[in-house]
Amino acid sequence: MEPRFAELLVRGGLVSRDQLSEAQKKERENGSSVAKEIVRLGYTNEETLTQFLGKQFGIESVELIPGDIEDAVFSLVPPQIVQKHQLVPFKLVGSTLTVAMSDPTDLVAINEVKFVTGYGVRVVLATPSHIKKTLDHRFGGVSYDDVLKKFGDGEMEVVHDDDDVNLQELQQATMDAPVVTLVNAILADAAKRRCSDIHIEPYEKIFRVRFRVDGVLQEIMSPPLRLKNALVSRLKVMAGLDIAERRLTQDGRIKLKMGVGGELDIRVSVLPTLFGEKVVMRLLDKSNLQLDMAKLGFDPQNLQDFQEAIHKPYGMILITGPTGSGKSTTLYSALSELNKPDVNISTAEDPVEYNLVGINQVQVREQIGLNFAACLRSFLRQDPDIIMVGEIRDLETAQIGIKAALTGHLVLSTLHTNDCAATVDRLINMGVETFLLTSSINIILAQRLVRKICEQCKDPIEIKPEVLINLGVDAADVSSGFPTFQGRGCNNCGDTGYRGRLAVYEVMVMHEPLKELILKGASAIELKREAVKLGMSTLRMSALQKVRQGLTTIDETIRVTDTDKGFGSVFSMGF
Repeated sequence: MEPRFAELLVRGGLVSRDQLSEAQKKERENGSSVAKEIVRLGYTNEETLTQFLGKQFGIESVELIPGDIEDAVFSLVPPQIVQKHQLVPFKLVGSTLTVAMSDPTDLVAINEVKFVTGYGVRVVLATPSHIKKTLDHRFGGVSYDDVLKKFGDGEMEVVHDDDDVNLQELQQATMDAPVVTLVNAILADAAKRRCSDIHIEPYEKIFRVRFRVDGVLQEIMSPPLRLKNALVSRLKVMAGLDIAERRLTQDGRIKLKMGVGGELDIRVSVLPTLFGEKVVMRLLDKSNLQLDMAKLGFDPQNLQDFQEAIHKPYGMILITGPTGSGKSTTLYSALSELNKPDVNISTAEDPVEYNLVGINQVQVREQIGLNFAACLRSFLRQDPDIIMVGEIRDLETAQIGIKAALTGHLVLSTLHTNDCAATVDRLINMGVETFLLTSSINIILAQRLVRKICEQCKDPIEIKPEVLINLGVDAADVSSGFPTFQGRGCNNCGDTGYRGRLAVYEVMVMHEPLKELILKGASAIELKREAVKLGMSTLRMSALQKVRQGLTTIDETIRVTDTDKGFGSVFSMGF
């Protein structure tokens, strides 16, 4: 709120000057607003504040009814703006869009709505809780305000982060019904939103919960700071971890039953930070595991090359990409296709994400010496046909894997590199000899995940020709018409315009010219240029194909393939 309006609160008798000062202090500490802090501190309530605003500015107050808001009107404003400014577009008359807000002085929000919609804006007032409930309804969220009301103001005290922890009190706090309800609400909401990760994060003045949905983090709620220890301890109890130990990292698992026959595995990682324990949970829904290789996002030629490589009797297959790029899914799909009664498959994973019947899966345990290298050595004494190593992290693992590939075994593994050519550099920097690389590696895949456009709200959009050409689209294709699409946002996609993800791939087959370059000590750039000449489509080329097919957007292409500039056009290459 503007300073002059804050002063108006005092003059109008809504708060005293001391109360205003305290609210402004809390505003700076929590990064919220004066109005929110006035209500939170109990100086007034939402209804009184809204009535006061209405009288001061001559603005109508409304009570929002989520089911009465038309999708077409609500979708006029992008969801990121709606959530950022906590506003609800709910009526369009002629060229005027009526928007419900709790702060009529937020000129930044008003001007932003005007700019993106092209309509004039009429502001009406609604309480923050009504707005939040409406947005929760629209975006498919849980009404966390209703859950938090169960705690009251004096049910629990913050346990200070020192060595003198009252374990009995902490244990009791984890079993209090409100804490259990809140944790259950968070987990259920995450599953409903198809969330891949949950972040529980304590800071000096705030405590927040964020979900990663389709690869993008979204802030979901900010519980009271006093709940942080009880909430984290409840999650640690569910994961079988030590609630008394708050100085060391801990890892555990939670298994939940989701309806009839449904199960959700949750990997839990606890990290001690400056202001308390941060918890990150990875949600592994077995029902969403895609094992059909044809549906992962491969272009026809890439799929053919990959299938030929995995059906060879020996050699090494490497899959590379950052964390969360879908490497495990690609590996599992390959193993699923190779899983036959006449082959012996062993895997070393950290952690084992999904159980595959018929495959011998080993959980790596670094703390007791059972690392990837130790697993590999044991596998070679187990009469294996196919070996999967979760990640090559060091020279020893790389050397044993290459030895296995050269002695009649098919070896699949991953590395954390940016693209295929960089994978070769990474292995050489580890200390692997170039002649061993060229003799053992059959194929290298690099991959990323892009968000899919929601099919229920997909619309064509115009992109400037110079933008497309700069991205790598051939000028001839631009002039003949290059289709681009975007999701406008709807209930199906939580008004994001995206629903689900698919992979884009860069597949580098180890042709003889590439092997010769590696032996000569060529750089990663030289390798990549030669691979493109030989027919490899880069990550950007693959993403642009998905754009042309109406599966993803230009924005997503730029977001995940920025390192692929200057390697030719997907269409000029004839793909």
